[in-house]
Amino acid sequence: MSDTFETADGAAPGGPAQDDRQAGVADPSPGDRQDGSTAVEAATDSSLGEAVTAGHTVRPPVGDGLFSGGTAGVQGDAKFACGTAAADAPRPPGDGPTGEAPLGGAAAANDGPLTAAQHDVERVELIRRASVCALRGAMIPWHEVGRPAQLPPKGDWRQWLLIGGRGSGKTRAGAEWVNALAAGTPPFASRPHGRIALIAETLGDAREVMVEGESGLMRAALGARPVLEVTRRRLVYANGAVAQIFSSEDPDALRGYQFDAAWGDELAKWVHGEACFDNLQFALRLGERPRALFTTTPRPIPLLKRLITDAGTATTHMRTAENAVHLAPGFMAAMQARYGGSRLGRQELDGLLLEVREDALFDVAAIERLRVRAAPALRRIVVGVDPPASSTTRSDACGIVAAGLAADGTIYILADASVQGAKPHVWASAAVTLFERLEADRIVAEVNQGGDMVEAVIRASAPNVPFRAVRASRGKWVRAEPVAALYEQGRVRHAGRFAALEDEMADFGPDGLTGGRSPDRLDALVWAVTALMGPVREPRVRGL
Repeated sequence: MSDTFETADGAAPGGPAQDDRQAGVADPSPGDRQDGSTAVEAATDSSLGEAVTAGHTVRPPVGDGLFSGGTAGVQGDAKFACGTAAADAPRPPGDGPTGEAPLGGAAAANDGPLTAAQHDVERVELIRRASVCALRGAMIPWHEVGRPAQLPPKGDWRQWLLIGGRGSGKTRAGAEWVNALAAGTPPFASRPHGRIALIAETLGDAREVMVEGESGLMRAALGARPVLEVTRRRLVYANGAVAQIFSSEDPDALRGYQFDAAWGDELAKWVHGEACFDNLQFALRLGERPRALFTTTPRPIPLLKRLITDAGTATTHMRTAENAVHLAPGFMAAMQARYGGSRLGRQELDGLLLEVREDALFDVAAIERLRVRAAPALRRIVVGVDPPASSTTRSDACGIVAAGLAADGTIYILADASVQGAKPHVWASAAVTLFERLEADRIVAEVNQGGDMVEAVIRASAPNVPFRAVRASRGKWVRAEPVAALYEQGRVRHAGRFAALEDEMADFGPDGLTGGRSPDRLDALVWAVTALMGPVREPRVRGL
């Protein structure tokens, strides 16, 4: 994903443009109905455009809204009639739109009117099968179909903090809110908002997720879509409203602008979060009641915790499971099987802000503060492996973490390739693959659990791989203390984000992890870092 907007002419983005053109009213966008009465749901054909069925204009799949999936538009003319007659008239057997048996089972094949439930099935199938009948617009406004947590809270708030799990519908909620403000669509706005700020972790994220993503602004817009002016880093609506795009990597870019609304996505991932947030506050000075929406998956960072306690903040929460109907089949089952009940699952799926343990060995705030995007040139790279005792689906993970040593003595965590419930040849192959990809110097693996088998399975994947066996003679806490000391000194940095690994680090106390789980990823990190820092000598006490 690019961190910048590429242009054909390489022109630099324009500076603050205080265009005072006002906006008109745009059609609201559909979402997912809650009452289930007559809504058409579960249309998933990604080739569809908007279709008319039973007298209604229905939108195509748009990510986490009314439908799931994406669409690239519709080509060609109508192949069969759309509208009330096409959807309501009963068909004889074998007279479906493609010559198949009619929808709704045997009851649908009988003469007589269709029931409401059969109407819904008919409509879904008409949309699924039709590659035509495409029209812009929809009859169902977002404030009627969005889940309550996706709609702006009542009250006199300055910032709306929407915290949710992965895939819970945060982006769709943000896109609908911004589009409604730009258009001045009630009940979200009583007037058009002509100046809106869009802020993401990077410019690439802003474009790929907030603007052009499946649930982004352009896909959620009805009627005339806003135009993306790449060189000026902004969206311009047909009515003149402007949404200016910013990156958290450059908080000073917000200086000189003024807005009457803002949408910040994934606040907890912002690179210079504090400075970016502060500059945005100074820029929110237009209109009678300038407001900001922040959508984010929770992380225990100071900015997010302070924002939650701010008197001007209205906070809502969403769980991934609440939006399961719009996610891939089997996604929730797979996520629950792997992360259900874990700290990471509570954060990433349930959208809960989890505080760091007071007795945790590692300082998560320090990890965040010292994080870098990429490591510099490295002198040595080691892959640490912490093999599991067994290989069933409920077994501990095989921790596989790579670390590298720079010329200045700083150690960089490079990758977490840990695998869960894998047989020995599978995790051995994963370790060797990471070794080869990073062109590492050595694999270091703990052999307490498997003895000579550990080296044997690794050499079965790569006979000549440099290998060093290590045996734990002390407890996990004691082994990890010297590594934690390096973190405190700023001598270990994470080159990227490793959510599962950092989850273990945040939850690792004197008694291990919460719930008695094994810190496999952390163990692998400790072995890799220890190998790079050299042996730790025990202090010797001399007599006088």
